Amino acid sequence: MTSKNRVSARLGAIAPSATLAVDAKAKALKAAGRPVIGFGAGEPDFPTPQHIVEAAIEAARDPKNHRYTPASGLPELRQAIADKTKRDSGYEIDPATTLVTNGGKQAVFQAFAAILDPGDEVILPAPYWTTYPEAIGLTGATTVEVFAGADQDYLVTVEQLEAARTDATKALLFCSPSNPTGAVYSRAQTQAIGEWALEHGIWVITDEIYEHLLYDGAEFTPMLSVVPDLADTCIVLNGVAKTFAMTGWRVGWMVGPQDVIKAATNFQSHLTSNVANVSQRAAIAALTGPMDEVEKMREAFDRRRRTMVSMLSEIDGFQVPTPTGAFYAYPSVEGWIGRTVRGREIGSSIDLAAVILEEAEVAVVPGEAFGPSGYARLSYALGDEDLAEGVGRIQALLAE
Repeated sequence: MTSKNRVSARLGAIAPSATLAVDAKAKALKAAGRPVIGFGAGEPDFPTPQHIVEAAIEAARDPKNHRYTPASGLPELRQAIADKTKRDSGYEIDPATTLVTNGGKQAVFQAFAAILDPGDEVILPAPYWTTYPEAIGLTGATTVEVFAGADQDYLVTVEQLEAARTDATKALLFCSPSNPTGAVYSRAQTQAIGEWALEHGIWVITDEIYEHLLYDGAEFTPMLSVVPDLADTCIVLNGVAKTFAMTGWRVGWMVGPQDVIKAATNFQSHLTSNVANVSQRAAIAALTGPMDEVEKMREAFDRRRRTMVSMLSEIDGFQVPTPTGAFYAYPSVEGWIGRTVRGREIGSSIDLAAVILEEAEVAVVPGEAFGPSGYARLSYALGDEDLAEGVGRIQALLAE
């Protein structure tokens, strides 16, 4: 039996998560005693706020949380999501149109699985989060990349989207604030894109998980708040991971039309059943509790953002658009393609990332993980001292 038919073509075609791979390599080197600083994973370095942890401890003691609950999620959590949507996004949803998922990633996969068939096309603005094309590919649909570079602040235009549209276009993935670039679409840009999708009968899957992480006066614009008529062809993805430093708790959700949510719920009932009840109780505490700790984390990210952008901008050959959301910087490193670092020729951003890791002991994610070569993603969700030390090492290496 050959390796070709030992593993299914569908799963064999999936590439590992580049961001998690970089993070794992950095941690392995660190465990081996090397002083590696990792800018790879998009994970807040703060503990989950204490009132959320206490709610989980209390929930773990209650036997009712030791059993199965509805696959769609605890009714109390679905109501909390509806209340939070009204509070933060300005429009009302029915809790019945909400599905609680095992983290935001499951929501992404189920959203695409619910509406896509082989032969469909999905327009994916690039740079994009590394998981999107893998989720699209599993459905048999095709990803159509639309690239906006540093000269556009990584924001695609309606004209670019229209140029990519075909009769097979089924959906658009929209992510603002963006992973990996930190770019934030304005209200006018969001509305124009939503109205374009509505005009052409294109689904919009809008990933809003970084909604609370904004800087320099940037504003989060929920797609359905500016184009409410999209409600029948729009799926909203969100979760508690980034806002509340709850990446390990694995609670996300998707909101959409009743038939789509029903189909995704049926799928999840066979796939994973319900999300862990203790985590769901913790998510209720997060969504209904105070936001003081969230603001403190945002202020820390803002401080680190300014430090990182300033230091990266000092490196010859780097072009660094200022991110106004999430917790990533995404410099263009195209100025280093063709140069040599310590005797090694740089032919791509993969090459540059490898040299930085091996020579400066700093882990960054190359642009190939998110689209075209010539870029790098650095998360500033790590301590101030490590951030300054890590970028300082890159500065020193590339100044030689």
